[in-house]
Amino acid sequence: MDPYVIQMSSKGNLPSILDVHVNVGGRSSVPGKMKGRNTRWSVRPSDMANKTFNPIRAIVDNMKVKPNPNKTMISLSIGDPTVFGNLPTDPEVTQAMKDALDSGKYNGYAPSIGFLSSREEIASYYHCPEAPLEAKDVILTSGCSQAIEMCLAVLANPGQNILVPRPGFSLYRTLAESMGIEVKLYNLLPEKSWEIDLKQLESLIDEKTACLIVNNPSNPCGSVFSKRHLQKILAVAARQCVPILADEIYGDMVFSDCKYEPLATLSTDVPILSCGGLAKRWLVPGWRLGWILIHDRRDIFGNEIRDGLAKLSQRILGPCTIVQGALKSILRRTPEEFYHNTLSFLKSSADLCYGALAAIPGLRPVRPSGAMYLMVGIEMEHFPEFENDVEFTERLVAEQSVHCLPATCFEYPNFIRVVITVPKVMMLEACSRIQEFCEQHYHCAEGSQEECDK
Repeated sequence: MDPYVIQMSSKGNLPSILDVHVNVGGRSSVPGKMKGRNTRWSVRPSDMANKTFNPIRAIVDNMKVKPNPNKTMISLSIGDPTVFGNLPTDPEVTQAMKDALDSGKYNGYAPSIGFLSSREEIASYYHCPEAPLEAKDVILTSGCSQAIEMCLAVLANPGQNILVPRPGFSLYRTLAESMGIEVKLYNLLPEKSWEIDLKQLESLIDEKTACLIVNNPSNPCGSVFSKRHLQKILAVAARQCVPILADEIYGDMVFSDCKYEPLATLSTDVPILSCGGLAKRWLVPGWRLGWILIHDRRDIFGNEIRDGLAKLSQRILGPCTIVQGALKSILRRTPEEFYHNTLSFLKSSADLCYGALAAIPGLRPVRPSGAMYLMVGIEMEHFPEFENDVEFTERLVAEQSVHCLPATCFEYPNFIRVVITVPKVMMLEACSRIQEFCEQHYHCAEGSQEECDK
């Protein structure tokens, strides 16, 4: 018999399972009798899929409330500066993309870590004497979120833990837990403009701690750490020998009365993986270009971490090549006026929002210093008909058609997060509606009637 022969049943009626098997080298191979294989379909999602949980989506998707049909919906919930069209990117940025596309040079694959020329541009842009960078220290990624995912994947194994801010960006937990990494939450202090509770932070560190995430400027807080506070954070990391993942996607997006200090410029010994991208500062989150900057002055990471990141980058073969091709012009030709105008708008919006909400009984906004957000505390004792911040925001949507994110999404109940990128007229209207809502539902707490009478 030939070594490869297909034999088919010659029965008159078709069998319930087609009787087809392959004779390989004279030996019969029957699929139904394969060793160890179930003969019934059983397809289930992986453990990683089952462990992937986004608290924002889980909370928002379960909010079944409908907006007030008599009021136009105002969304203060989405951290996308492009939504309302009032914050377009600079024409030079758009032109850089058109030129890259028209050149025809960027339609193929790039190295998975990014074009060398693009990495050289990033290294040159962020290089400074205090934190020198070369192209070998830069890995390009599909947005800052992939940069964060790769950093977690290279630093932590299943069963280890990472330290995450509370309140903090929900993606940290989503990514870590999907990889079997435990999340330990360290506290930010609203009464100290969201500085880290350093003693509590250090108490969480143990032999299984793989890294500390520092998000500065902060989402959701809009806070910016001082140089002195950053030095104290680095001192904790140095004492405990814990590397830092610095989420600096909002780097340089700070208001005029504040100064942004890249964490790596203050560190001589703590190894840092800094994550950034085009999304926020250049107002193009959909272009999906991010990067990892490897700061390792004492060669603590060595080649192993660099090689690990390079291997992980091969999982999706790098970010969009068109954007990489445009990167040189974006970094070199975007005018300073564009950055200035963006920050001026954000500061004006933050001041307007903070002032309006601070005047509303029952609300305690925390003044931001950068990024695109501010956090507002709800004195729940004055709103007894609402059990928590989720119910508060649901009713705000139902009655006033204003949507803020409950800060339960960021592990911080009884606060709400407000996005400050909306047009001025819309922000004024939203604040007016929030005031009306609070006035309708505000109750004096027991023993505070005298204060209410004032």
